[in-house]
Amino acid sequence: MKTLRTLLVSSRPLSWVNTAYPFAAAYLLTAQRIDLAWVVGTLYFLVPYNLAMYGINDVFDYESDLRNPRKGGVEGAVLERSMHRTTLRAAIAINVPFLAVLMVLGGPASWLVLALSVFAVVAYSAPGLRFKERPFLDSATSSTHFVSPALYGLVLARADVTPALWALLGAFFLWGVASQAFGAVQDVVADRDGGIASVATVTGAATTVRFAIAAYLVGGTLMLFTPWPGPLASLLVLPYVANIVPFAALADRDAEQAHRGWERFLWLNYVTGFFVTMLLIWYAAVR
Repeated sequence: MKTLRTLLVSSRPLSWVNTAYPFAAAYLLTAQRIDLAWVVGTLYFLVPYNLAMYGINDVFDYESDLRNPRKGGVEGAVLERSMHRTTLRAAIAINVPFLAVLMVLGGPASWLVLALSVFAVVAYSAPGLRFKERPFLDSATSSTHFVSPALYGLVLARADVTPALWALLGAFFLWGVASQAFGAVQDVVADRDGGIASVATVTGAATTVRFAIAAYLVGGTLMLFTPWPGPLASLLVLPYVANIVPFAALADRDAEQAHRGWERFLWLNYVTGFFVTMLLIWYAAVR
């Protein structure tokens, strides 16, 4: 039971919906049906995907996590060394069956997107790749973790590719870039002590926050180029901007204060998710 609890914490249950929802919504709106692919894909991006993404991160970020006061709860486990191999084996064991089924249900295009998604999960934290330690690539890779399930759902359901669809995906991608960048701010001290580079450790706390603000605003602007009622979603970036503006002049030594904004961000996602759901239902109705 202790092992299961540790794996559960490592998979970040609070964030499961952030990957499962994009796939489920994209597939359902495109295919307009609930079928085996929707069920398997939603379950995959709900738990196995997150255990791989966060579990691998917790294993290879162990040294910095020991110095990080926010680890050890809903925001991630500080894995004992004895749990490292178990976590990696569990991630493989729970991912492979789902991936095998999804391969059977899809075709070459969906295989490519799924491979990209899984690669981004591994590359972010695994030794030899460690995209999370490559400034700006860390934000782009993290965003891919959340956008790729939506893209996979669209490709699996054979969506028609339009400029408006690319605008929507671009807006979602920039939201992810901004969110990862701001999330890295609170860890500046711990990451530097642990010898881990990030967009925040390299550019500094204040510059990173300003970069995140710009990414949110550009993402919101892109939503203006989507079909009605999509443009209304551009307003949803404003609470995110308001949440992090107070940290736009944050000194590196005080970077941990950004954790207050990160806690609000986690709950803001659920509020935003509600409004996004309402807009998607509206879009489905008018279409």
